[in-house]
Amino acid sequence: MRKITITCFIAMQLVFMNSCSDDSTSSDDLEADDSIEIVIDDTDFEATDWTEATHSKDADPDFDEVFEDEAVKRLDLVISEDRWNSMLENMTSLYGTFGSHSNSSLSDSDEDPVFVPGEVFYNGIEWYRVGIRFKGNSSLQSSWSAGILKLSFKLDFDEFEDDYPQIDNQRFYGFKKLSLKNNYDDKSMLREKVASDVFRDAGLAVSHTAFYTVYVDHGDGPEYFGVYTLVEEVDDTVIDTQFSDNDGNLYKPDGDGASFALGTFTEDVFVKKTNEDDADYTDIEDLFTALHADNRTTDPEAWRDELETVFDTDTFLKYLAVNTVIQNWDTYGRMTHNYFLYNNPDTERLSWIPWDNNEALKDGNGQGAVAIDFSDVSTSNWPLIGYLYADDTYKAQYDTYVQDTIDTYFNVNTMQSKYSTYSSLIEPYATAEMDGYTFLDSSSDFQVAVNALNSHVVQRASVASSYLSK
Repeated sequence: MRKITITCFIAMQLVFMNSCSDDSTSSDDLEADDSIEIVIDDTDFEATDWTEATHSKDADPDFDEVFEDEAVKRLDLVISEDRWNSMLENMTSLYGTFGSHSNSSLSDSDEDPVFVPGEVFYNGIEWYRVGIRFKGNSSLQSSWSAGILKLSFKLDFDEFEDDYPQIDNQRFYGFKKLSLKNNYDDKSMLREKVASDVFRDAGLAVSHTAFYTVYVDHGDGPEYFGVYTLVEEVDDTVIDTQFSDNDGNLYKPDGDGASFALGTFTEDVFVKKTNEDDADYTDIEDLFTALHADNRTTDPEAWRDELETVFDTDTFLKYLAVNTVIQNWDTYGRMTHNYFLYNNPDTERLSWIPWDNNEALKDGNGQGAVAIDFSDVSTSNWPLIGYLYADDTYKAQYDTYVQDTIDTYFNVNTMQSKYSTYSSLIEPYATAEMDGYTFLDSSSDFQVAVNALNSHVVQRASVASSYLSK
């Protein structure tokens, strides 16, 4: 095989121009039976839109610009046809044929989809050779199998800096990485954003979120992919801006040990997102040891003291109260994933950070969301809930946070006003989604889903009030 390298400049999309040059082989050198591999060299470009505020690592994250609450902004992703096809081919290898429901045998893949370089455009400004890939677990596989191309994306703005020195330390208004969530299984398209708002109002560390419409040009011009929720990445700016020190261990647990059940600890479950080269998991092991200490029932005060030296129990109990009142079945208590643990260097304690909230604010699938008194939660299977709730001191703390939640963070009037504002904001964009790029069966599904959210907050206030009155 002969390799021909073609050098071209890529602007809005990859184009072959008359000035393209063959720098490796001439036609006179080729024989009739030679096959040719075309290698596109797109390294010759100038980052003309680059400014310190928009592209530089030195800029502070601009939350007002990127995560404006009451706005629907637009992002355009431009990916060459060949690279787009490579993304689709990679998805087929991971999850089977697009639109086929017979892909269950491939659904356990733990391999991330492939990154490709592409351009991101926002307000007429270009970000260059951004790493773009599809993202998600069961939601990604389910969307793909259903033949819905409205897939979640992950953006990494300097993923390809080694290949393109022009983008060294490229940022998007101070952000290195961002997720575009497709609002899977949420016909209101509000749950991810609203749940994040509630956690933040409660004073918990959590990702910022915002509404965006996404257009993708993969060779035939911009195509409308629908309403997405832009989500701040925990291992990027969340620990950098919501903690005073970002040098601690950040874990994204996934697997049996993420339940904290006795004897389930394994290092591979506690995936490190920082300090990956450090094989020390002492902080997680210390939490297992303190949680399962023999003095839990014989000397509760000593047990609490030991536990609180390694685990921020107050943050967890507040999270637990908020999460249980608003309901979220796809996380701890039902599922062994969708949370982070950060070892805050200031306190040397592991702190809980919620993640992936598109399944919040409803009863849920399978066993459904846990009961507010955890009567349907196995203590041995979910000891961070069972053990703490069984302790009178921690139960009283939990109950206080349940009251705070319905009084303040998840107050009926406040929430219904929020639902009204957000739904009015995104409705024109949500109901304009097209077949093959939407989870709506009809445009009326959107308002039906919003109505369900309004009813849900009333119902949860009643459940919480009844619980607290016992």
